[in-house]
Amino acid sequence: MIIEFSPKCQKSLIKIKKKNKSLFDKLEKQLLLFQKIPNHPSLRLHKLGGVQVDSWSISIDMSYRLLFYYRPVGQEKRIVFFAVGKHEEVYK
Repeated sequence: MIIEFSPKCQKSLIKIKKKNKSLFDKLEKQLLLFQKIPNHPSLRLHKLGGVQVDSWSISIDMSYRLLFYYRPVGQEKRIVFFAVGKHEEVYK
């Protein structure tokens, strides 16, 4: 599994790291868990609908979400994280 971050997501992650270290630590922990056990219950992994029909979400905590989509490249599964933020911000 190859993991990438969109430029927008990278910017958001930098802001979170500067402003909220404890949230950033949770985010890192959840990303590591996602790499090892993508279906772990604490991630609350689910497919999105509506406008974001081909996207997925994992939970960082009860308020923050990390959104991604799959992009197959040959035999490999590539995951692109494109948004991170509070529930009401990322599900617009």
